[in-house]
Amino acid sequence: MHERVLILDFGSQFTQLIARRLRELRIYCEIHPCTLTSDEILAFAPKAIILSGGPASMTETVSPRAPAVVFELDVPVLGICYGEQAMCAQLGGSVEPGTTREFGRAELRLDDASPLFAGVMQVGDRATVWMSHGDKVGALPPGFRPLASSTGSPFAAIADERRRFYGVQFHPEVVHTTIGAGLLANFCRSIAGLEGDWSMSTYRHEAIARIREQVGRGRVVCGLSGGVDSAVTALLVHEAVGDQLSCVFVDTGLLRKNEATEVVELFRGHFNIPLIHVDAGRTFLEALGGIADPEAKRKKIGATFIDVFEAEATRLGGADFLAQGTLYPDVIESVSFKGPSVTIKSHHNVGGLPERMRLKLVEPLRELFKDEVRNLGRELGLPSTFVGRHPFPGPGLAVRILGEVTTDRVAVLQEADAIFLEEIRRAGLYDEIWQAFAVLLPVRTVGVMGDGRTYEWVAALRAVTSTDGMTADVYPFEPAFLGRVATRIVNEVKGINRVTYDITSKPPGTIEWE
Repeated sequence: MHERVLILDFGSQFTQLIARRLRELRIYCEIHPCTLTSDEILAFAPKAIILSGGPASMTETVSPRAPAVVFELDVPVLGICYGEQAMCAQLGGSVEPGTTREFGRAELRLDDASPLFAGVMQVGDRATVWMSHGDKVGALPPGFRPLASSTGSPFAAIADERRRFYGVQFHPEVVHTTIGAGLLANFCRSIAGLEGDWSMSTYRHEAIARIREQVGRGRVVCGLSGGVDSAVTALLVHEAVGDQLSCVFVDTGLLRKNEATEVVELFRGHFNIPLIHVDAGRTFLEALGGIADPEAKRKKIGATFIDVFEAEATRLGGADFLAQGTLYPDVIESVSFKGPSVTIKSHHNVGGLPERMRLKLVEPLRELFKDEVRNLGRELGLPSTFVGRHPFPGPGLAVRILGEVTTDRVAVLQEADAIFLEEIRRAGLYDEIWQAFAVLLPVRTVGVMGDGRTYEWVAALRAVTSTDGMTADVYPFEPAFLGRVATRIVNEVKGINRVTYDITSKPPGTIEWE
């Protein structure tokens, strides 16, 4: 049993980031909706509790509250944004509409010393923080004192240190808050007394034991997609139950250039894991015929994948379990308290598991974030080139081809994308970039190549940096680099005569840019 922090979710778009920051401190935590019952909270036995932000207003008659038991457990509590306001309103303070709304970067001034800010700020210091609120705390509950303020928040940080209750109006979990990591570390380590006993090595051994206990002598089938999540799932299950596992790699024909070959060689040759390679490219392209809407593509691909996978699993015969790479963000989204976060991603569950398959789920990664999955992959011996791959969407290149997906357009995009990534690696930039890819636009332009006119497609290049996947900034390539890539694509990829570079960023609150 690890030291555990409970994060109660009030619907903030940033709630997942709180958990990520705590995991970075090697502290195990879980996110649960703020509607959790008192008995469920007692059963969780948290060593500390964090109340997330949320879109509701405490000034409304009906608004979410923290369960009363939160303030009766004698454990440290940190309220963030709406969480601070809920704490104040429930403990005898007040919340009122703000005269100055604060959204985005704001300046915080530390007005009084506290263990929450020890070693992070001194009294009188100022720091940049990320705000997202219209209401403000009007009066503090008995026992609380103000710690910090901003232009729109006289109580931007508060504390009742006797009960170890703290509140901040800003979001320490967002990277734009320069003091955020230090503040969360102070709350977890100094105030809550947590040492941090969460590691991938420990998780690996615990997960293997859980898989063996769940599977027993049963047989497991795992669907490989070519991505890191399914690969790590397969390796972990194979380490646990050996030849009781069979893997099915459904090659949709929508992967990056040569990716299917690399997956087969890795699992058959390097790890010697039983693998069925299903070349279903034609099936998927036929299913996508005439479909241009991105969401319709996702759903069609998901349904087709299930059909193909089910057929192969049936041929295997005798499978009792299905292993799949469900990650913790998927779990959170499925139970999240109603708010912006419930609309985050639609393509994680586009198909669903047919009840007729009667397979029990094995989901060994359901407690992990993406970066933790990569670390686990390294623990399991996955090559660094595979573990460090940029994220790739489940529907593959279908959502990077705007408009209808055809055999020719897939081939054109694969070549352009491969050149872009090859030049990035050649320049030593691959690991600096969180994600880079090419997009085929549904636009044709007239060009002149040599002595002849061309009428061909336009490709867009995209590259961003990110620390958490929630926000992203455009990668600042040198003009010479972009010129070199564009020249290669136009010269080497028949079907493209113009290349553009997307310089838009991904602000907080947006989820996808593909």
